[in-house]
Amino acid sequence: METQQMIFGLRVLIEAIQEGKEIDKVFVQKGLRGELYMELFALIKEREVPYALVPIEKLNRFTRKNHQGVVAFISSIEYHKIEQLLPSIYEQGKTPFILVLDRITDVRNFGALARTAECAGVNAIVIPARGGAAINADAVKTSAGALYKIPVCRARFLQDDLKFLKESGLKIIGVSEKAQNAYYEDSYTGPVALVLGSEEDGISQTYLPLLDGFVKIPMIGTIESLNVSVAGGIIMFEVSKQRLLT
Repeated sequence: METQQMIFGLRVLIEAIQEGKEIDKVFVQKGLRGELYMELFALIKEREVPYALVPIEKLNRFTRKNHQGVVAFISSIEYHKIEQLLPSIYEQGKTPFILVLDRITDVRNFGALARTAECAGVNAIVIPARGGAAINADAVKTSAGALYKIPVCRARFLQDDLKFLKESGLKIIGVSEKAQNAYYEDSYTGPVALVLGSEEDGISQTYLPLLDGFVKIPMIGTIESLNVSVAGGIIMFEVSKQRLLT
């Protein structure tokens, strides 16, 4: 099975970031010091590269070679910024349809959602820089290549991106089994962003004040909720259906 490309070493990583390589995440040894480390850390902050401070044992599990306290993984795709992408969607005469994924950590769920999103006409997917699934070879494979076709926007602060979408005229709709209204009772013919939260605890409390409403998928059986990729698929195609019928 294809694996995500790994790089390690301070100078190697500095050069990779400077050359514009898309970095999925950097793992940095706790307590690392030195001039090269300071140069790397400043670059990570400047380019908004996701990182995590970890014990050296974690780095040693990635590789036994001389990693110098840093290991990184090259992203399988190119990331975008929603504030740059959204104006072009409007300029093309399209009605924006954005999928926002809050802490979807399962790689296969993420890939499946991306595949459905591409099929349903979603213009872009917005994910947090931290707390989401790695977009690796497994994600791309599960998406059937959709991740090469649909733009993925990585948000440093997801709250800021939601505010931007709202201020840009999009209706922000959260998907939750606790909602009062069924998904087919709402209208999606205008600019819209669907927000799907983690399977563990749903949409983050921080983002709730930014939502214009919630919708749910009514359950007939005894299980209270669907897998997030299935739920997302049902509602994405409701958006597609409503738009096709107008």
